[in-house]
Amino acid sequence: MATVRHVFMLDYVAEILGEHPDLIHAIVSNDDNLTWGSIISVSFGPDDVRSAVTDDGIDEIRTMIAEARRSPEEWDSFLECVVYDDDEMEAIRAHYAA
Repeated sequence: MATVRHVFMLDYVAEILGEHPDLIHAIVSNDDNLTWGSIISVSFGPDDVRSAVTDDGIDEIRTMIAEARRSPEEWDSFLECVVYDDDEMEAIRAHYAA
């Protein structure tokens, strides 16, 4: 594995990919969704730790979302598997319905 030289905060990843930030956060919140080393924890202080992803992580998220969009049924199933919060689910569905 190559040395990680920089990482991307999740809101910026959402912007890069044109996706809803809650969807990106939901995907990354389960570290089983991406390969080991693609998710990095960044500490801003003792009580402020945020997730970031590597270049490889962005590629994995992009591929994961593209595969999920092959059909409306796959997309719904994907969302049900990665988004556990009802409010987030509603926001994500509204975003993509527009």
